[in-house]
Amino acid sequence: MCGSPAESAPEHAVAHVDGGARGNPGPSGYGVVIADPHGKRIAEFGRYLGHHTNNFAEYSGLIAALNYALEHKHSALRVRSDSELMVRQMNGVYKVRSSELRPLYEEAKRLSRQLKWFRIEHVRREHNADADRLANEAMDRGERV
Repeated sequence: MCGSPAESAPEHAVAHVDGGARGNPGPSGYGVVIADPHGKRIAEFGRYLGHHTNNFAEYSGLIAALNYALEHKHSALRVRSDSELMVRQMNGVYKVRSSELRPLYEEAKRLSRQLKWFRIEHVRREHNADADRLANEAMDRGERV
């Protein structure tokens, strides 16, 4: 449910998500930072995912952010990601051709439809630094295991 940009946004939580893979594919992880409607950081987390692609990690971070929003009763969520591919796929600009990504895309779409309001937008990497840091910390933890 990605409405038009002109549509006024209700009070919403904001999630910055990032995923990465060293070697692509390689050791992968994601990072998520959630802020409340007033901009106050309310959660941050990351997870090591094992051997996957960068895009797999990006979608895993998006799904984690959507699950967090639903579990914590946020009915409106704006997601910011530096993955232009994922943002364009979620917004219907690009098709999802990868058999690895298709189930993740479908899960993200299913979860996003459970919200009353959902937007996903591309941001430059420097505007996603905290989520990137968390993704790298998750990969570091996984590589030490």
